[in-house]
Amino acid sequence: MKNIAIAVAAGIPILSILWALDIPLLLNMEVARIQFLAVLFGLAVALVFLSGFDKASPRARVINLVAAAGSLVVFSWVGLEYQRFLDDFAYLTTEMKVLGAITVLLTLEAIRRTTGWILLCLVMFFLVYALFGDSVPAPLTGTSVTSQELAVYLAFDPNALLGTPLSVVATIVIVFIFFGKILVKTGCGEFFIDLAMAGMGKKRGGAAKISIVGSALFGSISGSAVSNVVTTGVMTIPLMKRSGYSGTQAGAIEAIASTGGQLMPPIMGAAAFLMAQSLEIPYSEVIMAALIPALLYYISVFIQVDLVAARDDISAAESEYRPVSQVLREGWHFILPFAILLYAMFALNSSAAMAALYGTAAIVIGGFIRSYRGHKLSLSSLFESLPETGKSVVELIMIVGGAGLVIGLLNISSGGFALTLALVQLGSSSLAILLMVSAGVCILLGMGMPTSGVYVLLAALVAPSLIETGIDPMAAHMFILYFGMMSMITPPIALAAFAAATISEEPPMKTGLEAMRLGWVAYVVPMLFVFAPALIMRGTALEIFIAFAVTVAGVYFISVAIVGYFKSKVSTWIRWSLLIAGAFAMMPEQLLQLGYLPAFAAVIAGIGLLFMMRRPAAPIMST
Repeated sequence: MKNIAIAVAAGIPILSILWALDIPLLLNMEVARIQFLAVLFGLAVALVFLSGFDKASPRARVINLVAAAGSLVVFSWVGLEYQRFLDDFAYLTTEMKVLGAITVLLTLEAIRRTTGWILLCLVMFFLVYALFGDSVPAPLTGTSVTSQELAVYLAFDPNALLGTPLSVVATIVIVFIFFGKILVKTGCGEFFIDLAMAGMGKKRGGAAKISIVGSALFGSISGSAVSNVVTTGVMTIPLMKRSGYSGTQAGAIEAIASTGGQLMPPIMGAAAFLMAQSLEIPYSEVIMAALIPALLYYISVFIQVDLVAARDDISAAESEYRPVSQVLREGWHFILPFAILLYAMFALNSSAAMAALYGTAAIVIGGFIRSYRGHKLSLSSLFESLPETGKSVVELIMIVGGAGLVIGLLNISSGGFALTLALVQLGSSSLAILLMVSAGVCILLGMGMPTSGVYVLLAALVAPSLIETGIDPMAAHMFILYFGMMSMITPPIALAAFAAATISEEPPMKTGLEAMRLGWVAYVVPMLFVFAPALIMRGTALEIFIAFAVTVAGVYFISVAIVGYFKSKVSTWIRWSLLIAGAFAMMPEQLLQLGYLPAFAAVIAGIGLLFMMRRPAAPIMST
């Protein structure tokens, strides 16, 4: 049974790669996208039931085997006969009702097994709403549908289970995850850590800076905050503790550094691909929009750990590091796949999936020819990457499947329109209240779920209302992406912070609160680019430069105020003054309707406050 599970897992990325290469078209086979999605989703559901098969009881094994076989048969049936079902869609045939009911039930159970009860309860909530929507009080009143209509619609309509979220993951994200797996097999993760150590290890607070740079680089190929924490944190957290950072600080720094990896171009988390599809724009535009917010995020964290190191007299990390030139000389071939990836997307205008395949080809060739610290690609490790990719994407596939169900339920019940109308009415009275409510919903729904799954749900629930109030569509989607991501470090369920706390052996809640304090800028920046689109590359070059410069200045002033140290300990009144100066420097010029004058004045005032502080005199040495 183990070999069957491996074959099913390998089939998931193989199907995605074949689709990205347009193999059906090259073989003159007429295969619709939704047919491909049905078969791939069937493989993923079957893999869920085959997971842990050997550890199950005899009775559970029988149930799991029947469910896995049923998943393969039912979803393959839906895929192979989809054109016929499409013609019969209006007639709600008995065959379609039975297949639809089985499909939905298998999907719900697979969601429960992979993601737990949170997403399942959310899907069930909207399922009940769709059945009894006409009984819900205004303004959230919907239309009610029968259970049979629901089953057929959710299983067969291209706007439901087999809709856009699943399509993006199946056609793009899986290929990128396979690309990341190959990179890890060839030692790219170690290369990034070594590069961070070589560049930052000998600087003040070097251990924390290694964590920030290493996690940002590693996050560009992992796309998962929790996996980033457990991969890089096992080394960086103990290193930070030995250097002088407290265990809580070490865990919090690693959590926020790893969480930000999902925003770091050029390879962001799966949510970035979903965003490009939702907005119907090239992925390259998402990369450009995410660049300044990602830089602000890491600049803020970098400034704070540096000031903490100065305040607490934390010196360079105690270890021997190789020079940057040596690390690059040994691992230069890891840069080539990223260069090819960017060239393919920006210069050749290739699709994201094809660009990822170009990059994969480059790292496969480089990995076979060159080794890095004992890591060298072989045929066996290359083939091992296929089932590993399949297993790693199962949870994501189930999440976007659940999100597809929610979107379908909102469409058929008119619940999406009702919710958008209610939020727009709220926004018409106060945009600030709408943004705060939306941020709270993003964080609340994100607790216990990966960012990509939260984004898909929020793109259907919250983003339309933000756009209807006049907010730039890119700003609206970046807003929900940011706050969905911040659920990773926001208690009471902060997955990245809790994973880091396990390694640092510190209280999880305390680590989460410290991560919130260090990552404060991520709670503020989304509010800023809603009012100042220049921060997401919307505007002239001069507008973008000014917005970035004054925001960086504001981030620095507020960071000094939070840490309470510059060249020496900062007095209370100067901390409050810097906080006010930083707030005005970061405030979008559209809010005050006075241009950039308040921001420039705040920057000058903040610089003046910093110059007022003097380095304390050196103590007189006694003889």
